[in-house]
Amino acid sequence: MASPTPGPGLSLQIKRTFQAPREKVWAAWTERKGLEQWMCRDVPTHDPKYTELDVRPGGRYAIEITQPDGVIYRGSGTFREVKPPEKLVFTWAWSRTPESGKDPIQEETETLVTVQLFERGNATEMLFTHEGFDSEAARESHNKGWTGCFEVLAKYFEAGK
Repeated sequence: MASPTPGPGLSLQIKRTFQAPREKVWAAWTERKGLEQWMCRDVPTHDPKYTELDVRPGGRYAIEITQPDGVIYRGSGTFREVKPPEKLVFTWAWSRTPESGKDPIQEETETLVTVQLFERGNATEMLFTHEGFDSEAARESHNKGWTGCFEVLAKYFEAGK
């Protein structure tokens, strides 16, 4: 079953240099151990867990964050392109489960993320593009979230991970 392609809409682009070799940055994006250390940890109460991670074209991922009030947010999508250690393309969408046993509520339209990694000596430049937002508010919310996540990722590398 084919997943929908995000339609035209608003996009955001973030360029960031990490003080780590490209292979380490790639691993932080594609291995559960690394992902759970930085992805969605921009909010101190978040404790993300990947319940699915199959990094290959057509493979899926799912991340869950349980809030203190019991609400579960779930991010999920499908990998479209996997070109180690330089390019990763995947779909992105959030849903939430308001209470245990209830059906998830789709929070947003599926969007598309492209991560490109470039060697810069002992550092890695990341060009991050997230596209297909249906509103300015959605784009700004994601910009804030991704920027916070990348701050955590930079600290992850500074700690020698």
